[in-house]
Amino acid sequence: MKTARTLRSRGFTLIELVVVMAIIGLLLSIALPRYMHSIERGKEQVRQQNVAVMRDAIDKYYGDNGQYPDTLDELVAKHYLRSVPVDPVNGDDKWAVIASPDDSKTGVYDVAPASSPQGRVADAEGAVK
Repeated sequence: MKTARTLRSRGFTLIELVVVMAIIGLLLSIALPRYMHSIERGKEQVRQQNVAVMRDAIDKYYGDNGQYPDTLDELVAKHYLRSVPVDPVNGDDKWAVIASPDDSKTGVYDVAPASSPQGRVADAEGAVK
């Protein structure tokens, strides 16, 4: 005949389950903020890389044509970029277009994130909004 002790040892008690759940909750509360911070830091790094790629394309366009492109879409049309990159922080392809400090040169001199205080906000075709 089975004793009472062997019948009790088959499962976990409610207290044991609560303790395990509390430990899991504690570990998640420590790890989750670090994970979220790393996602935001990754988006910022992708944004910086996108700006660097667009600035390089603008410089190459200027070197080839002797003038700055009128819009960001012109860089795509002439195959300096495959497409206007999406800003991972904002989730759209709007960038601030910065005009040249030299008034004799027109076009897109530089770009910055649309959320930055620099320049004018423009969409992918360069239209000011």
